[in-house]
Amino acid sequence: MTAPANSTAPQPLTGLRVIEFTHMVMGPTCGMVLADMGAEVIKIEPVDGDRTRRLLGAGSGFFPMFNRNKKSIGVDLHSEQGAEVARKLCATADVVAENFKPGTMEKYGLDYASLSKTNPRLIYVSHKGFLPGPYDHRTALDEVVQMMGGLAYMTGRPGDPLRAGTSVNDIMGGLFGAIGALGALIQRGISGKGMEVQSALYENNVFLMGQHMLQYAMTGKHPAPMPARDNPWAVYDVFTVKDGEQIFLAAVSDAQWSTFCDALGFADLKAEPELATNNLRVVQRPRLLAALRERLAHRSAAELASAMEQAGLPFAPIRRPEDLLDDEHLLATGGLADVKLPDGPKAGQTVKTTLFPITMDGQRLGVRLDPPRLGEHSRELLASAGFAPQEVDALLAKSVVA
Repeated sequence: MTAPANSTAPQPLTGLRVIEFTHMVMGPTCGMVLADMGAEVIKIEPVDGDRTRRLLGAGSGFFPMFNRNKKSIGVDLHSEQGAEVARKLCATADVVAENFKPGTMEKYGLDYASLSKTNPRLIYVSHKGFLPGPYDHRTALDEVVQMMGGLAYMTGRPGDPLRAGTSVNDIMGGLFGAIGALGALIQRGISGKGMEVQSALYENNVFLMGQHMLQYAMTGKHPAPMPARDNPWAVYDVFTVKDGEQIFLAAVSDAQWSTFCDALGFADLKAEPELATNNLRVVQRPRLLAALRERLAHRSAAELASAMEQAGLPFAPIRRPEDLLDDEHLLATGGLADVKLPDGPKAGQTVKTTLFPITMDGQRLGVRLDPPRLGEHSRELLASAGFAPQEVDALLAKSVVA
């Protein structure tokens, strides 16, 4: 099903064919990035469908979020005939992306070493839990690498490690895979040869921790979890205000502190010598925050937001994900797009999704294809790989493809 797209947005990867053997979030994110930029991305699924289509709860948004602008074909890779279908499709590809356990793709002759023999220009993007090394046999999840890579420690309260509230490593790991693919495509334009690119959850998480690792190197002090960190700014916190609403307020320089006091009517605090500079305010932070909480408790979040916005100061209401569907900025700037749900009890319904957070030539990259139904493009794709109509019929009849 084709959805409306911004026809003026650049599609720099038009003409590029990507074959995607992926599931869950990491690999599909890589494919989504390339698809949003104009590539033809072909999702090869099991004949009973990517199991992500059937996830409940927190996983129910995975498939429709990360599989827009793609085409679907179901293939039984466990049969030799199905694996051969997949290999023929890969022979037509510029990029192959996968995120299965080490050794899986080799079983079907779909690894880089096998495919590059007949397609030496192929870019092959592997998404793994770990880059090759002592841990590469382990099964990784976003939680696993967050726990072992310091992120859960930094996010939670002391003694209470907590995973981040979204699939940060999966999503970023897919982004880094896409970045690697783009770099490899540029290199191929120079050398004429493809290459293998690898991205991994653990290494992605360690990259996120780099600033804290260097903080330790610079200071010799163990970085404290974010809720207990040594804050470099005195006013940088969430405040509970009238009717139990919450709002984040900040003043991160001496000029902002002066403006903050003027905007909220705190002339007495502005005049205190003990609060004259940021570092002095940091020393006085417990006392200052207690005073601010008392003074702000009777004021509404809307009133405070208005005062902060007029003064040009940083602030943020505390919102839930569903609140973003009505965000005036996103609605005004085209940051949300319509897609039709392909699966589940609401299949066929149109909902809003978030777009890739960049502009190209001033335009957001839109949705050209709704998240596909299983096998929606099978006949078209098999024909493009050289299968005759009667061969396609036979493959479908035997459930080699779906």
